[in-house]
Amino acid sequence: MRLSDCHNIEDFRRLAKRRLPGPIFHYIDGAADDELTCRRNTDAYESCDLVPNVLAGVETVDMSTTVMGRKIAMPLFLSPTALQRLFHWQGERAVGRAAEKFGTFFGISSLATVSIEDVGGMISTPKMFQLYVHKDKGLNHAMIARARDAKFDALTLTVDTIVGGNRERCLRTGFTSPPRLTPRSALSFAAHPRWTLNYLFREKFELSNLKDHVSEGTNVALSIADYFNTMLDQSMDWKMAEAIRAEWGGEFCLKGIMSVDDAKRAVDIGATAIMVSNHGGRQLDGSRAPFDQLAEIVDAVGDRLDVICDGGIRRGSHVLKALSVGAKACSGGRLYLYALAAAGQPGVERALGRLRDEIERDMKLMGMRSVSELSRDNLRWR
Repeated sequence: MRLSDCHNIEDFRRLAKRRLPGPIFHYIDGAADDELTCRRNTDAYESCDLVPNVLAGVETVDMSTTVMGRKIAMPLFLSPTALQRLFHWQGERAVGRAAEKFGTFFGISSLATVSIEDVGGMISTPKMFQLYVHKDKGLNHAMIARARDAKFDALTLTVDTIVGGNRERCLRTGFTSPPRLTPRSALSFAAHPRWTLNYLFREKFELSNLKDHVSEGTNVALSIADYFNTMLDQSMDWKMAEAIRAEWGGEFCLKGIMSVDDAKRAVDIGATAIMVSNHGGRQLDGSRAPFDQLAEIVDAVGDRLDVICDGGIRRGSHVLKALSVGAKACSGGRLYLYALAAAGQPGVERALGRLRDEIERDMKLMGMRSVSELSRDNLRWR
C-alpha cells in the first residue's frame, strides 16, 4: 500500500499501521476502557442526514470561516496533539507546513516535540498553543509567555485531563514517552526498520517545551496516564482557568467542554471559544459524542463565543453536518496523525486535500455557496 492508494482517513490509518511499531500505532489508535466513546464520536454523524437543494447554480463555493479571531480558508483545522515526532520524524514541522499550505489553524501541545519558538518562527498561518496546567507554576507561566512572544494566535486550555484515562491498549503494549525497549516492543521496532532508524539517528526525541523544567517524558520514560496523574495540577478549577485567561490576554479557548453548564461558565470567565470535545474518547469512556452535544451547546452560547466541534471527523460531510448545527469550525487529531505516520508532510497534505475536496464537492451537491448558508433546515435526524 502506497500514499497514492490513500483516498480517505481509513486508508491512511491502514498505512500508518503498516509503518509504525505496534506500541506507537496503538497509542494513536487507542482510547479509554472499551473504546465505546471513541467509536461513538464518528458513529454519531450517521444518525443525521443531509437534505440537499438542487439547481442552485453553484460553480464556486466559499469554504472560509472566521474562528478565534482569524479567517481560515476551510472550516476544518488540526487539533493540538502530543508526541508527534514519535509518529514521524518531521513531527509538528510537517503538520504546521501542511496546515499553512491549506490556510487553516493548527495547534501544538504542551507535550510537543518541537519548540514553541521553532513553530512560531516557521509557520505564518494561525496557530494555537495547547496548555496542560502542571503542578510547576513556573512552567505554566513560562509556556504562556513563550507562546505570546512567539505570536501564537490563541491559547487553548485542555480541561478534561484531571487524571489520565484508562488506555488499556497502552497498558498491553507498554507504551511510554520516550519509548521503553522491552523484549516484546523490540520485536516490533525491529520489524519496522525505517521508523527505528529515523528515531535513533535523526534529531533526538524530546518534549521541547518541558525538558528544561521536568525530565519525565524526555529522559525518564513514563506512560501518558502516569504523566497526567503525577505531573498535572489536579486542583485546576474555574478560578484558575479565569486567571490563565487574564494572564494570556488574547483569544482563549477551553478544550474539553461537553455540558451546557460548563459552556455557560466558559462565557462567564471570558473564553472566546470552546472545543466541544471528549479528548477523542481517550478519557471518560461512556461519555457523549461531541456532535450529539453540539446543538444544545450552540443554542446556549453560540452567539457569545465560537463553538468548535472536535473529534470523530472522518469525512467532509461530517464537517457540513456540524456546521449546519451551528459550529463555527471543526477540528480533529487522528484524522491527520494517521496521515503523518503514513507519509510525513506529504501524507498530511494529501489527507487535508481529500477532506477539503469532499467539503467543496458536498457543498456543491448541497446547493450551498458558502458555509454561512448551512443551517439545521438542511438536516434531518433518524
